[in-house]
Amino acid sequence: MLGATIASIAPRDAAAERAARERLDRMTKPPGSLGVLEDVAAQLAGIAGACPPPLPEPAAVAVFAGDHGVHAQGVTPWPQEVTAQMVANLAAGGAVVNAFAAQLGADVVVVDVGVASPVGPATGLLERNVRRGTADLSRGPAMTLTEARQAVEVGIEVATTLATDHGCLVTGDMGIGNTTASAALVCAFTGAAPVEATGRGTGIDDPTLARKIEVVTRAVARVPARPATPEAALAALAELGGLEHAALAGFVLGAAAARVPVLLDGVIAGSAALVAAALCPAALEHAFAGHTSAEPGSGQALRALGLRPLLGLDLRLGEGTGALLSLPLVASAARALRDVATFDSAGVTEK
Repeated sequence: MLGATIASIAPRDAAAERAARERLDRMTKPPGSLGVLEDVAAQLAGIAGACPPPLPEPAAVAVFAGDHGVHAQGVTPWPQEVTAQMVANLAAGGAVVNAFAAQLGADVVVVDVGVASPVGPATGLLERNVRRGTADLSRGPAMTLTEARQAVEVGIEVATTLATDHGCLVTGDMGIGNTTASAALVCAFTGAAPVEATGRGTGIDDPTLARKIEVVTRAVARVPARPATPEAALAALAELGGLEHAALAGFVLGAAAARVPVLLDGVIAGSAALVAAALCPAALEHAFAGHTSAEPGSGQALRALGLRPLLGLDLRLGEGTGALLSLPLVASAARALRDVATFDSAGVTEK
């Protein structure tokens, strides 16, 4: 599935993007006056291969959940069982992402790709568990190559299914300890120093942060710098990543193959997108950075990917919350390109 998906991903349609730029310049407004939204509108046209593109609706948030063996190193004060408890809360509609999604008319799907303890059947919960949490990345590989590939393919499957009846996909995540794995991935794929890429996650104190940086430093030292081939990317993912990171990388690939825009959330999604870009660079042509989070690795990942965040609100929750908040901006860009009159059609005199 992974190889077939990568082979099916094509770059954006350049002709549709040019048509969008030309229409934007003819619309009843000063040229370029919508700023970054004009880039968003043109990118949407390129993704769809049509000008104007379809509106990015309805949207679906996929919240991939997994646990991390590195929790044993004391990198967070939160107990590991919170992951399973929050998965149940997400499936029941009680999390922040559920509230934001309800406001925006978006669907939420929760995917257990690596939670340590079974959550149990629930409406809106997909059981796709590859293994019950990763191994401790500070001591050795977090997972096997086979498990990493399986988790990537879970993400592809979920994206492919959601893309059949949704116009926009949004990344979400849940996993106690997952910012440690994210920092390690950011360092491995960008060359950033652990002290610069490792943040406070859920709000850890200075001694815990120092321990977290030391863990990331030891783990990253095992990985050759900046994996540049699909094989090396998958190996680095298996060494350092979480099962939800792997699934998110696949989710980005699956969205690109379906030519549906995907909105990236914070540092977890950003680190997963680095993996996706190494697996297939063209996949990121179909992605938008919903926001940059308060975690330092988020901005480093986006700079390496060449993505400009649409929002900067110092969020650090995850779940897909920041990406969801950017959805109205993306939808407004598409609607403006479709609905705003041109100078000719409106009979408005140009300068």
